[in-house]
Amino acid sequence: MKPSFYVIKLKRNILPLIFLGFTLCLLIFSKSNLPAVKSGLTLWATSVVPSLFPFFVSTELLMHTNIVNILGNILNRYMKPLFNIRGEGAFAFIMGIISGYPVGAKIATNFRKNNICSKEECERLLSFTNNSGPLFIIGTVGILMFGSTAIGLLLFITHILACISVGIIFRFWKRNSSNTLSPSHFVNKNKPVSFSNLGEVLADSITSSISTILLIGGFVVIFSSVISILKSSGILNILSTCLSPLFNFINIDTSFISPIICGFLEITNGINSISSIACKKLSINIILTAFLLGFGGISVLLQVLSITSKTDLSIKPYIYGKLLQGILASVYTYIFINVIPFFNFDL
Repeated sequence: MKPSFYVIKLKRNILPLIFLGFTLCLLIFSKSNLPAVKSGLTLWATSVVPSLFPFFVSTELLMHTNIVNILGNILNRYMKPLFNIRGEGAFAFIMGIISGYPVGAKIATNFRKNNICSKEECERLLSFTNNSGPLFIIGTVGILMFGSTAIGLLLFITHILACISVGIIFRFWKRNSSNTLSPSHFVNKNKPVSFSNLGEVLADSITSSISTILLIGGFVVIFSSVISILKSSGILNILSTCLSPLFNFINIDTSFISPIICGFLEITNGINSISSIACKKLSINIILTAFLLGFGGISVLLQVLSITSKTDLSIKPYIYGKLLQGILASVYTYIFINVIPFFNFDL
């Protein structure tokens, strides 16, 4: 009975112990942690806010119009057979592609709150509409990190192909469920925008967007601290040593292990490290980057969880979908590099 009691007690207290350990590490490794926090804040202020905040405001404003119903009527003939989602889901799909993380998840959650789509349809949307945007993939990753527009274009193409593939596969998610909405339930609960209430609607949209952008900033800073602690404490080196035999077996340079682990936690830091590794076969850098872009990282996962937690949506389809998207994106990238000479960047 005693061992069982200790196991139960450990399970009950595991999160407090983790949080306590994190707090102690912030104190112990404060010298290296402070620059990491400043770097995270700089990254958020210079990259995340300019690229995402306008899209957050625009999507909030569009949710106060009838654009969702218009797209639903036009694209229902394509969305239903491909993704088993009513046409209104096209709004989440399109905005998720052009905006970036976590706009797709935010729209899918709004759809559920407004009863525009059923629970199962919104979960299918979660699995494939929350994507990295072209501004980040082509501009930040392609041009700034890899120094190549072509690499950014390749990664964006395979990213979109992977997300569409995941959407088609997840059309079978809870396919036989009876929890569906009839056309009479297509009621947008948001206040319709007009010239008389434009100021009020704009103010509400900005307030909601500020809340979301601050949430993302908090995650970026926290995960910058976590990565810094892992490096300073030597845990990252220990993990790299443990995984070295596996990477040697699959013939991948072990110098990629640490950036991949960082990328699993927070993609921007991980991809930046991967792009800076000198390798004769640049295709390895690109393929690993494609996987991380598709997966999104634990930081984005927790951002999505914080958004969906106020609804009855399950996070499972999102987790499964992003893992599958990362795998498919890396496979598609490998095929493009080996089949199309224009995308072969190996020395």
